[in-house]
Amino acid sequence: MKTIYRIIPLILILTSCSEKNSKSDAFGNFEATEIIVSSEVAGKILSLTLNDGEELKENQIIGFIDTVQLSLRREQLNAQKKSISTKISGILAQIDVLNEQKKNVEIEKDRVEKLLKDGAATQKQLDDITGSINVINSQINSIKTQNSTVLSELEVMNVQIEQINDQIKKSYIKSPINGTVLEKYIEESEVAVPGKNLFKIADLSNVELKAYVSGDQIGNIKLGQKTKVLFDKNNNEVAEIEGIVSWLASQSEFTPKIIQTKEERVNLVYAVKIKVKNDGSIKIGMPGEVVF
Repeated sequence: MKTIYRIIPLILILTSCSEKNSKSDAFGNFEATEIIVSSEVAGKILSLTLNDGEELKENQIIGFIDTVQLSLRREQLNAQKKSISTKISGILAQIDVLNEQKKNVEIEKDRVEKLLKDGAATQKQLDDITGSINVINSQINSIKTQNSTVLSELEVMNVQIEQINDQIKKSYIKSPINGTVLEKYIEESEVAVPGKNLFKIADLSNVELKAYVSGDQIGNIKLGQKTKVLFDKNNNEVAEIEGIVSWLASQSEFTPKIIQTKEERVNLVYAVKIKVKNDGSIKIGMPGEVVF
């Protein structure tokens, strides 16, 4: 009799599992969109307050990279810019002087033209004055050409300063999203280089169950379709939440070894993703089931 009593609970458990599996249409694992944050500048990491599992806000500053050399370079460019600006002031002063001379000569030209009409001046006098105005105009144009070259140098300086300001801005290590730190790759006082991974983060408030269905099932599944998603809450309970189909594979693939589909004999399956809200119970990599 004892043996019979021991067998009955086992039968009940197996029956319960069989009922649970029988109503599930697909199986898979939960995943999230993971972002790997890399360094955009080179330098020693002076500060980095970051730990695995830490919750971060979007644009939250969590550290910064040494910017001393960048700041010194910016000061040098500002000094060069100041020197160039002084040249421009001198050039503009020269143009002002020539314009004043031109104004006086033009007044004299008007006077000679009137005298010429009355026969009190000669054509040569008028030609000489006109020649003087042409010389002044040539000098002004020459100086303006010099000024254009200096202005181009100034513009180059401004662009270089903006580039340095951008690099200094990128020296601050920030979180790109609201999310949870999954893995930290670097420590304070280590040297970062452009492209070097700093940490990995993901928004775990929205996760997706990547499941696999057969060719017979895929035709009945639509984007935006509501589903039921099941996962183990603990050893004795199964949680059920609502999900929405967010992605359908356009091509079939061979059944992954870790997945059992509804029809075990089918070799080719289609991947689907079911988006669900996560209250913290679901972890990346956890198995889940979906009912369409």
